[in-house]
Amino acid sequence: MYWDKEVGISRERFKAGDIANIDLARILLQRAQYESDYATGEVNLRTAKIALLMLLNDRTPVDKFDITGPYDFNNTLLPLEQFRQTAMHTRPDLKAAVETVVQSRTNNKLAIANGTSDPTFGFDIGRDPPLPSYIGFSVSFDLRIFDKNQGEKLRTKLDIDRADKARIAAEAQVLSGVDTAYATLVSTLDLLRPYKEHYLEEAGEVREIVTFSYQNGGSSLLDFLDAQQAYRQTQMAYVNLIQSYLTAAGQLNLAVGREVIQ
Repeated sequence: MYWDKEVGISRERFKAGDIANIDLARILLQRAQYESDYATGEVNLRTAKIALLMLLNDRTPVDKFDITGPYDFNNTLLPLEQFRQTAMHTRPDLKAAVETVVQSRTNNKLAIANGTSDPTFGFDIGRDPPLPSYIGFSVSFDLRIFDKNQGEKLRTKLDIDRADKARIAAEAQVLSGVDTAYATLVSTLDLLRPYKEHYLEEAGEVREIVTFSYQNGGSSLLDFLDAQQAYRQTQMAYVNLIQSYLTAAGQLNLAVGREVIQ
């Protein structure tokens, strides 16, 4: 552990009379803070595993359950329109809304068909001596004074309008979910890129420079602790941003209807 190395160096400097007892005590107290944060992280990880096992309906013991995979982000992102088109062809709720419109139109055609009377055609041939043979044709159809199926026709027509409006609302909801998740993902990536390209390396360089300066008497203990705290805060901010990225990626996968971001 990096801080254990610093504690060991500080103990040797204290024994040699290079630093005061109060300076050594402050460094030891800083280690206690790191230990507390580490223990809190372990508890949070265990709690997250328990919640995940519950969602998966898995009976694996928590101590034997682990999550593998890179804890990192993908710097490239496809255009928004491509995610929108994928969602329009993938989301099951949108497919169900489209099928409901098709069913409503079919029901309306059936109601119209049930309200229509079909003509009946007839054919007759015979011979009745001493009269000559005869051939006859006939056509009969109902005279519908009142259409008893007009209510069903109107109901199914209204169902078409209702189902079509529900489809439009479902499309708007799908696209809104995709746009929101995409915007969150883009915003998180904009924050992550400078951390990976500059901030992490710069924070590490500042820590090493100040540490070297402090160990050689060129910087105060306060400067040394501030540099350590700044490095730690930069690392934690980066880790938390990756968590935000993975959460936003999961939300985008959910909005699209399938895993579009690994």
